[in-house]
Amino acid sequence: MYINSPCVIAGVHQDVYSEVDINYLKNNGIELVRRTGGGGAVYHDYGNIIFEHIMIGDIKNFGNFEFFAKPIIDALNDLGITGVKMTGKNDIVVMDKKISGMSMVKVGNNMAAGGTLIYDLDMGCAKKVLTPNASKLESKGVKSVDKRIINLKDLLPEELKGLKAEEFKEKLLCKLFKVNSVEEIESYKLTEKDWSIIDKRIVEKYGTDEWNYGNNPGYDFYQTKYFEGVGTISFNFSVAEGIISEFKTYGDLNYGDLESFDNNLKGTIFTEESIKDRLREIAYSKKIGDVDLEELTNLICRVK
Repeated sequence: MYINSPCVIAGVHQDVYSEVDINYLKNNGIELVRRTGGGGAVYHDYGNIIFEHIMIGDIKNFGNFEFFAKPIIDALNDLGITGVKMTGKNDIVVMDKKISGMSMVKVGNNMAAGGTLIYDLDMGCAKKVLTPNASKLESKGVKSVDKRIINLKDLLPEELKGLKAEEFKEKLLCKLFKVNSVEEIESYKLTEKDWSIIDKRIVEKYGTDEWNYGNNPGYDFYQTKYFEGVGTISFNFSVAEGIISEFKTYGDLNYGDLESFDNNLKGTIFTEESIKDRLREIAYSKKIGDVDLEELTNLICRVK
């Protein structure tokens, strides 16, 4: 569990240029970081707490967001914050206002699952730097990102009023581990060797513009839509002589590598029936989620 300096964390499959105000981000000293897990873009600052479960040799609960949310929900209830529950696939809410969004990723037989806890977030900054798909907001009955979220600080019982984010984090950890102080919790301190590995990975990948900003190929057509329970899906593609020649998928999706999905769409005849047949053939739902085949095909073919 940790607190970040001001930054935007984007999902692995997102097109950040359509989800983030890059000019505002750079002008205000906010970092852009792309995580290896799916989900949407979120704004972090010193009033935002991040929790992460790291599972080594155990992926039986991969995809089960409720399993990893339950300890957090129980701890918040123990602190006197009532009405906390999961909604949709990966959000934690209070009074239908979002306090957490979750994502997860697996590598081999290992996985990580975590999310945010909005404690004392600068809502004004979040509203300016995040530019989510309009259809996503409309589907949730709101017109801007700040209408969807609420700070936990405003929900604290009287005896906890005035806690700073770091103090609240410690209270939460104590409830999670059922101890009286954080000193009682078994912990691991990163070694110099650990940091050298981390620093090397930042230089080689995670600190590069190629990874964090991505490379929007700028193909001829760009189609995007929010699908309830799945997320925003965007397709950037080109068609040459009636054949899909290039294809790239973006979105706040909680699934793995989409490269094989994109490659399988290339070479498909650009007709509704051919695209439907190819989507069925490649078992598309295992890659991008349980979206109606007709709706997905219509999204691609809307440019005709």
